Order: sequence, then C-alpha cells, then structure tokens
Amino acid sequence: MIKDKCKEKKRLREKRIKRIKKSIPKSQDRLRLVVFKSNKYLYIQAINDLDGNVLTSASTLEKQFRKKYQSFKNIEIAKKLGELIGERLLKKNIKKVLFDRRGYPYHGRIKAIAEGAREKGLEF
Repeated sequence: MIKDKCKEKKRLREKRIKRIKKSIPKSQDRLRLVVFKSNKYLYIQAINDLDGNVLTSASTLEKQFRKKYQSFKNIEIAKKLGELIGERLLKKNIKKVLFDRRGYPYHGRIKAIAEGAREKGLEF
C-alpha cells in the first residue's frame, strides 16, 4: 500500500514536469534554469535547450557551502545558492533565463533560489 502511494506521487510529479516543460518555449536568447532538490542537497543548472548543453551549475555540495554550513536544507542557503548561480551567469553576460522548478511548488527553498537569483540581476 505504501509503495503504491509512492509510485502514484512519482507519476503525478512526472506528469507535472512534462506539463511545465511543454509550456516553456525553447528560445535562443534564454536559458532554462533548472532546479532539483534531493532530501539533503539542492542543485541548479543553466541549460541551453537548443544545443542540449549545461552552461553552468551550482549545488550545495560545493566546497564553499560544505565548509560554512552544517545543514543544507535551509532557506538561507537556498537563497545564497540562487545568488551564486546569478553571479556565474552574469559573468557569462546572461541576464534573461526561464525558471524551471521541475514540478516543485513555488514556496520555501524553491522561492528562495529564485529570489536570490533575481537579487543578483537575473530576469525571469
């Protein structure tokens, strides 16, 4: 019974991902900023859909986060991660991105990532 609920949740999330990704247009001037969160860590990638390349990425597994913080599930850390990806993209002269939250609700850590990236100057 528990396995059935887990499979159903996973199926519904995958369905949301497909629906969201279909609504995001592929364009030459905008990258897709993809967020993934595991039980412990957060990951962000800037993907060029036309080429299928990852231009830059950031995660809480990086040394600068591991040395400073004990827990990586914090909203403050998510905001700093958003600022980090914003800095990296601005160094590459990229200001406009499309935010792909991968089916996660827009609150908590996902919202903090977006706010951190916006503070550094990215436009969604």
